[in-house]
Amino acid sequence: MSQLTALLHAIDQAQRQQDDAVMATVVQVEGSAYRRPGARMLIWSHGQPVGTISGGCLENEACKKAQWLTRNAQPALQRYHTGHADFYTDPDAYAKTQGVHDHHGNDIEADDDEALAFGLGCNGTVSVLFERLNSPAMLAVSQLLRHVQASHRAGVIATVISTQPSTGKETSLQLGDRLLLDPVQHELRWIIQTNSPVDSNLHQTLHNDVIFTLTRQKSLHQTYQTAQGSIQVFLEYVAPPNRLVIFGAGHDAQPLVSMAKMQGWHVSVIDSRPHFARRERFMDADHVRCIDLKAVDLKDTAALAELTNLTNGAAVAIMSHSLAQDRQWLKQMLLNPPRYIGQLGPRYRTERLIAEIQQSLSDPTQIDQGLEALHYPIGLDIGGDTPEAIALAIMAEITATLNQRSGKMLKQRDLSIHAE
Repeated sequence: MSQLTALLHAIDQAQRQQDDAVMATVVQVEGSAYRRPGARMLIWSHGQPVGTISGGCLENEACKKAQWLTRNAQPALQRYHTGHADFYTDPDAYAKTQGVHDHHGNDIEADDDEALAFGLGCNGTVSVLFERLNSPAMLAVSQLLRHVQASHRAGVIATVISTQPSTGKETSLQLGDRLLLDPVQHELRWIIQTNSPVDSNLHQTLHNDVIFTLTRQKSLHQTYQTAQGSIQVFLEYVAPPNRLVIFGAGHDAQPLVSMAKMQGWHVSVIDSRPHFARRERFMDADHVRCIDLKAVDLKDTAALAELTNLTNGAAVAIMSHSLAQDRQWLKQMLLNPPRYIGQLGPRYRTERLIAEIQQSLSDPTQIDQGLEALHYPIGLDIGGDTPEAIALAIMAEITATLNQRSGKMLKQRDLSIHAE
């Protein structure tokens, strides 16, 4: 079960039990950190967490303070610093970098326990927003997360994370206010804590940036200047679950299904052999389908439509160990390319299949675009030969490809781990 699935289950349970739980959300990271903005952790009223906001170093402190920070039912922003311990021997430097914030995102006076520093050597600052789960904003965010997962369509959450009012003025937006683009509701929706109208120019600019975030498929931070002051917003791109389609229901497909589901992917298994394509063999998969090769070869409308619906925008692994099956599945994928195509087997075998497919077409260039998405032999070179090791190599290559990374060792990377 992925962390998001576990988190949504916990949210449902907490809401049914009317538990006064708190959601902790990473909204900004400066420097190095284990989790990126958008990471969430639900903290039950008794202190038990579901999910993570770091590699395990910040969770305990966050759980201890979650109820206290939100004791007035207002959101609170806490900054955690993970620099070298000797940095904090300078009291002035230490004080300048600490922060507990009020519901505007402004600094408030904190005691020694509230000014938190962790000498982890990561040299980063992690800003975490704490909110009661039963608040209107969190109820709307929880609903959006469910809709993204169920509909397989992306959403955007624009969260106010800081405000700096001009002298003698009050900004119309406060810490924790949201502008949501829900994939099911198909409209932008404000969730704000006051009755003050949102500045029309700010609304239009934010509207444009929300659409930009959705189109760009990447989160960003923006600061907006208004007549009342400046407002910093975290525009979070909430991606739908990645989808994996496996052509071939052999024994080696089973660990691949399990590994993909561990990451929260939507997984379909397809085979033309009824004795392989059985639900009881792939209990973790979302779909197990038996599709007749003849129906595909004869361009059966229903069969082709089902294939297109399943594979459009997905990652595809072809591993049936059957020349006839692999040829047909590979041909269809090359003609209608998904995001990623991987073909199991030695290089010469795949090149033979490609040549046969080209010979069967009146115009061999029809598959040129598909060939750009084709990876063969499938997987990274990690040296394993068991079904589990092969599944690991396949998932690693697919993940690297979808994230536009090379898959090489991190020690060979010149930039930082999360640098674009």
